[in-house]
Amino acid sequence: MELTKREILGRYRGASFGLLWSLISPFLMLAVYSFAFGGILKSRWPQANNEHGSFALILFLGLITHAFFAECINRSPTLIVGNVNYVKRVIFPLEILPWPMAFSALFHLFTNLLAFIVLQFALTGQLSWTIVLFPLVIAPLFCLALGIAWGLAALGVYFRDISQVTGVLTTALLFTSSAIVPVSAVAPEVRWIFEINPLTFIIDQVRAVALWGQLPDWSGLGLYAVAAVIVAYMGFSAFASTRRGFADVL
Repeated sequence: MELTKREILGRYRGASFGLLWSLISPFLMLAVYSFAFGGILKSRWPQANNEHGSFALILFLGLITHAFFAECINRSPTLIVGNVNYVKRVIFPLEILPWPMAFSALFHLFTNLLAFIVLQFALTGQLSWTIVLFPLVIAPLFCLALGIAWGLAALGVYFRDISQVTGVLTTALLFTSSAIVPVSAVAPEVRWIFEINPLTFIIDQVRAVALWGQLPDWSGLGLYAVAAVIVAYMGFSAFASTRRGFADVL
């Protein structure tokens, strides 16, 4: 908890607006993407009824879900490299380092959710009770992100170039998911790329419970959770089996 608190407060230390940037940043990002895709490219969603406000809400949920996953992936390769003192000078359980990073990203995700609630009420004047299911929908993605974080943290010690690849990877995950365009609007020959993207299913479920008042696909979430637990176990196992060499490499 202390490491998570330091992660969150350290990001905004010295900034004039402090924690308010956790709300300002997603709105700025939303404004850019709404203008680019809704205003210039005239992107539309079947459920948006051609209303720009509805499109903004749909886009916002996709962007904040991707932002959570992207933060976990982009920061993971430097978790060990950036904390050399924990490796060499003190006895420290290195396997907990991904947890504060993931919880910090989760904190910003729920802060963004509060911003979404305000935005939705301002634009539509109503909220759906199914939004309380949002944590259940995000839980499998959190587990998946944690497993990937363990794997990338270990890999980043031995291959420093991995941190240069993750930025490109997360950008690709954004544009090949349902965050910006509906899968139904994608050409059939490349639709499979969107369908295997780990973000697409979760983003669709987030929109179902937070925006459209629908219950999530419980069977789909169950299968996703099983796969996420397997990935988490594999990531932790890779981390545990390679951590003995961290001190020598660093």
